[in-house]
Amino acid sequence: MSKIFNIEEAFPRGLLRPELFIGVLSSVSAQAVQFNLKDAGSPSGAHFLGGRYGKGEVGEFVLIEGQINLLLGRVVEIHLPEAERRAVDVSHSKIVNLDAVGTIQLLGSVAMDTLRVTAGVESYPRLGDRIYAAPHNYVAYLPHLMEANNDASEKVFLNLGAIDVAQESTVSIRPEKLFGRHCAVLGATGGGKSWTTARIIEECLKHKSKLILLDATSEYRGLVNADVIHCHLGSPVNVAENSTSCSLPPTAFTESDFVALFEPAGKVQGPKMRAAIRSLRLVKLKPELATNGVLKRKGQPKAPVYEALRDEETYRKLDDPSQEFNVSKLAKQIEEECIYPDGKRRDPETRQMVTDPSIWGDESGDFSYCLSLVSRITAVIGSPAFECVFRSNNPSLANKIKEFIEGPAKLLRICLSGVAYEFNAREIIANVIGRHLLSLARNGEFKERPIVAIVDEAHNFLGRKVGLDDYATRLDSFEIIAKEGRKYGLNICLTTQRPRDITEGVLSQIGTLIVHRLTNDRDREVVERACGEIDRSASAFLPNLKPGEAAIIGADFPIPLTIQIFPPTARPKSDGPSYQKFWASE
Repeated sequence: MSKIFNIEEAFPRGLLRPELFIGVLSSVSAQAVQFNLKDAGSPSGAHFLGGRYGKGEVGEFVLIEGQINLLLGRVVEIHLPEAERRAVDVSHSKIVNLDAVGTIQLLGSVAMDTLRVTAGVESYPRLGDRIYAAPHNYVAYLPHLMEANNDASEKVFLNLGAIDVAQESTVSIRPEKLFGRHCAVLGATGGGKSWTTARIIEECLKHKSKLILLDATSEYRGLVNADVIHCHLGSPVNVAENSTSCSLPPTAFTESDFVALFEPAGKVQGPKMRAAIRSLRLVKLKPELATNGVLKRKGQPKAPVYEALRDEETYRKLDDPSQEFNVSKLAKQIEEECIYPDGKRRDPETRQMVTDPSIWGDESGDFSYCLSLVSRITAVIGSPAFECVFRSNNPSLANKIKEFIEGPAKLLRICLSGVAYEFNAREIIANVIGRHLLSLARNGEFKERPIVAIVDEAHNFLGRKVGLDDYATRLDSFEIIAKEGRKYGLNICLTTQRPRDITEGVLSQIGTLIVHRLTNDRDREVVERACGEIDRSASAFLPNLKPGEAAIIGADFPIPLTIQIFPPTARPKSDGPSYQKFWASE
C-alpha cells in the first residue's frame, strides 16, 4: 500500500460509490444521526472490489454526503419500529420495503478536496442526505488522513493489521504516531495482546529500531533473529536459545531501592539503617577506616572519621543515593550504629566517669529494636530470588544494555521469569532496570538512538508501593519515564490484562491505546478516562471484539479504528498445558 495518499490513484471513480449506497438521513442530533436503511430486508451484505460490506451492519464505517463536506461515522444500532417488528421471521429470504432505522455515531469531518479527516463535526448534515459504506481502503488510510501533513520522504511504517481480508485494507502506522506519546496494549486474557506485541516487535525489526523488552513470562523466547539479543536474570524454567545469564549487582541499586527491599519499620530501624549505609559508603571511599569491612564505632575515637569528612569530595559522595557500598556488611554495621553518641572516661582527678565527646559511646540498647530488620536483611541477601543480585559472577546487565545501545542489534530481550516474587524481588528489579534506562536517557544516550522499552505484564510493576509506615517507597521508574522520557528519546510500550491496576498518572501520558477485548467494566472505565476521545458508544464494542481484533484509540487517533492484527511469524509461547495430550488414557 502506498503510504502517501493520492486521491486519483486510490479512488479513480470517486469515494462515494453507488454500489455502497446504504440509505438516507431521517433524524439529526448533536452526537448521532438516524437513517432509513435501504436494504434492511436483505439477509446478507454485498461484495465489492474484493471486500465484503455489510451495508448497514453494526460497527460499519460510513460516509454521509453533506451539503458542505463529508462526515465519517459508525453504525452503532439497527432496529425496526414496533409496527414492523413482527415482519421478520426465521423463514424469510428477503422482505421488500422493510422499514428499518439505524443510528450512526458521528466521528469526524472529511474535507472534500483532500479527504483529510478531523475530529468533530464542522457542519451537520440535513435530512435526506445520502449515506454510503466507507471503502475499506479509505478506512485503512485513516491513520494517515488524521495527520495534518504527510512527508513524502517518510519510509518507516509498521503494518499491523487490516480492516478486511482484502489486501488493499492493510493498516500501516508511523512509529511516531504509535510510540511518540507512548503506547499501551490492553486486553483480557485470550484477546490477542501478546500476538499484537509480537507483531509490533517484528515490524520494528524490519527497520533500524532499538527495542528493549522486559519479558515477565518468557513467552517471547521464540524471537530468534540475528538482530535479537536474549539475556535472563535468575533461573528461568524456559530459556531462549543463546540467552546470556546476567547479574544485576547491588551497585545498580540506590538507597531508596534498599529501603524498599529491606522495609525498615518504626522510629528506630529507618534512621539506623540509613546511618549504616552512610558509614559503609565512607569505608568504601576510605578503606583505611574499615575493620573487616565495617566502621567500628563502640569506644573508638571520632577523629579519623571527622578527618575523612573534611574532604569535600568524600562528603558529597556520602549523600549520593547511587554511591555504592558493601551491602553484605549492612546487618553488622547496623549493630555498630546502635551506640551512644559520646563515650565515657574516668576523670584522673575526681575518679568519676565523665562524658568524652572524642570517642563513640557504648551499646545503647537500640539494637534490640533492629533485630527484625537484621533478620530480614539476612533473609533477603540469602534468598534465591536475589541470587542474581548478591551472589552472582555473571556479566552485569548494565554492561549488556550498554553493548546493545552501542552495537548493531535491534532488540534486547530481558527475561524476568526466573526472578521470583518473594520479597517483591521481580517488582524491585524491574524498577531498578527502568531507573537505569531513565538515567541513560537523561544523560543523552538515546537522543540520536531512540529506545522503546516494552514492558510485558506491566500491571505487576507499575503503581506498586513497597515498605511500611514512614518508609514506604513507590516503585515509580516507569511512571517517571511516561511523564518525561520521550523528550530524552525513551518511550515505553506497556502490555497488560488489568488496565485498572495501572495508575491513572501513567495512562494519562499514553498517547496510543491498542485495546483488545475487555469484559470488565472497571477496565473499560479506565480506558474511557485515559482517552477523552472515546465515549460510551465506542467503548461498547470492546467486550465483543474477536480474538486478534483491536481498537486503536488515543490522542493521536481521535477516531477509534478497529483492525484485525496480522499474526506474528514467531508466535508467543503463551498457551496453557495440553490436557488432551497429557491426560488422555493409554
